[in-house]
Amino acid sequence: MAQAQAAILPKTETISVRNPFSGAPVGELCVNTPVEIDAAVINAKAAARAFRFSTPATRRALLNALAAEIAADAENLARIVSSEMGKTIREARNEIRRAQNTLKLAGDAATFLDGEALHCAIVEGGADRLATVTYEPVGVVGAITPFNYPVNLLCHKLGPAIAAGNAVVAKPSPKAPLAANRLCELARKAGWPDDLFQVVNGGAEAALALARAPIDLLSFTGGPAAGLALKNTSGLVRCLMELGGNDPLFVLPDADLDRAVATTIGHRFEIAGQSCAAVKKLYLHADIEKAFTEKLMAAVDAIEFGDPSQEDTDMGTVIDLPAARMVAERIEATVSAGKGRLLTGGNHDGTVFAPTVLADVAANAPVITEETFGPVIAIRRFTDAGAAIAEVNAGEYGLQAGVFTNDHALVRMFSRNLAVGGVMINEGPDFRAEHVPFGGIKRSGLGREGVRVAIREMSEQKVVID
Repeated sequence: MAQAQAAILPKTETISVRNPFSGAPVGELCVNTPVEIDAAVINAKAAARAFRFSTPATRRALLNALAAEIAADAENLARIVSSEMGKTIREARNEIRRAQNTLKLAGDAATFLDGEALHCAIVEGGADRLATVTYEPVGVVGAITPFNYPVNLLCHKLGPAIAAGNAVVAKPSPKAPLAANRLCELARKAGWPDDLFQVVNGGAEAALALARAPIDLLSFTGGPAAGLALKNTSGLVRCLMELGGNDPLFVLPDADLDRAVATTIGHRFEIAGQSCAAVKKLYLHADIEKAFTEKLMAAVDAIEFGDPSQEDTDMGTVIDLPAARMVAERIEATVSAGKGRLLTGGNHDGTVFAPTVLADVAANAPVITEETFGPVIAIRRFTDAGAAIAEVNAGEYGLQAGVFTNDHALVRMFSRNLAVGGVMINEGPDFRAEHVPFGGIKRSGLGREGVRVAIREMSEQKVVID
């Protein structure tokens, strides 16, 4: 009888994480049910109530303590990241370094969460009263993060949320959840209060459950379709969303070609092209297209790609086999339709995708019109800067753009006219500083990250007039 009862107990669903390169098991986690996710949020609410009146000094101390624990665990964390999502060990170490900076900058920002005082009598007959504007915590932040930067992108939500006096319930991508769970362990080791930072695990159902739970703000990084589903599910909860990009890099005739080539390589083939602001579309002026392409092809040929655990590997894998197949299908659809010419790459061995360059790419080619999350450079030739800007602006995304030129008139033209959230001069679109606002317009998202602005995004303004 006991055996029969045991047989009908519900099975605990698990996430099995495997190394994208070798297929070897890396770890296993239990999927949290909606009931468990609700309970985590309820516990976070209690923690938030206790934490909301904490001092800026206390918040900074907690964030610095976690940064110190990350520093002590840096190599272990980097190897977790590399093994679970396929970025090279060097890239993973750099991410862990940046995550420490993100938390420390958030701690610094906590000490400058200043309000302002506004006199009401600024017009004739106005009341002789003073309005004091302050920032207060929203409560519980639900943070949903992607696989590509599993530590630093979580810290970009966690740091400002704690700096503002909130609690956090995070749900990492099921494709790379291990590093986030390790970060939660390190927070406890750093002496963080119970339930101030929790991690729940699962896929789309868990994300929707978190959005339905009684959170006070939802911060999501991912794709537009998932973002819309979460926004609709969360109702009137404030949403901050970074939803990807289809980012251009423009190279003008006066550009430093060697520097522009190095930036193109670094900003497109980092983590095998799986970055929201990577160079998706390379606009080369006709005057330098041939010279630039020759330099580019030599640089691409020199890329060492394959096993991400090896120190000399420049580019690791895409996240999984379906991702590799999707990239390959998009390249094939472009080439077979005569909308692009394959110069190199285009093939993959499992999750190892060869660095790929396409030339003579049409404006309506699949690799141009959609965000391609893989190591593919699609070259567009242009002569008219205004027409090239208009082409980019006609797209559905508007995250960031890069422009290589020293012509002030062109800098002014691109900076003013590009419909994007950020324009990087003599730099690629994937450039980001942890304290600077980061985000886009149109399908690229809602609100901004970057610790100085995010700490206010994760706060409520209160006005007291006396």
